[in-house]
Amino acid sequence: MTKKAERTTAYIIETVAPIFNKFGYVGTSMSDLTEATGLTKGAIYGNFENKEALALSAFEYNRSHLLSVIDEKLDIEGGALDKLFSLIRFYRQYDVFTLPFGGCPILNVGIDAQSNNKLLAAAVKETIKEIEGKIALVLEDGIKQGEIHLPVPPLQFAKQLFTMLQGAIAMSTMTRDRKYLVNTIAYLEHLIQKEIKS
Repeated sequence: MTKKAERTTAYIIETVAPIFNKFGYVGTSMSDLTEATGLTKGAIYGNFENKEALALSAFEYNRSHLLSVIDEKLDIEGGALDKLFSLIRFYRQYDVFTLPFGGCPILNVGIDAQSNNKLLAAAVKETIKEIEGKIALVLEDGIKQGEIHLPVPPLQFAKQLFTMLQGAIAMSTMTRDRKYLVNTIAYLEHLIQKEIKS
């Protein structure tokens, strides 16, 4: 692939990622994509096999942004508690972070793809498992260091924690009320401080 072709492919993905995320796989039309990119249908499909491949690339683009920020929040100096609080503070502003994406890629694509796109649904499921795994590793480290104690295995706790975060994101998105997110974050901070801190 030439440098120009690579740049065109990157431009298309960057431009259409928020559109697919906001309107969904079925809800995004070819005219939405041509209008946003300023390219013809032929130019777009000269870079992608089909709409499904483009939608998957768009999700991967949003996913990689999200995962890099999660890694950044979990890779800070300090112990497991510092890392967990760092992640939770990020989620307090998650709705602001995801505005340029057209909303939460996990929530939007995960719900949209369930019935109409197996590849996208599988990619979302894999992303959820990856995030839960990252949280579980921090929890395992905290247990080894004697910093935290858990009533359940680390992966189970990580899944519950992430479920609460995603549930809060879903509720605040559907009701357009940030309190669902802010109040859940406050509860999680309290839970970590009072229940799992050794």
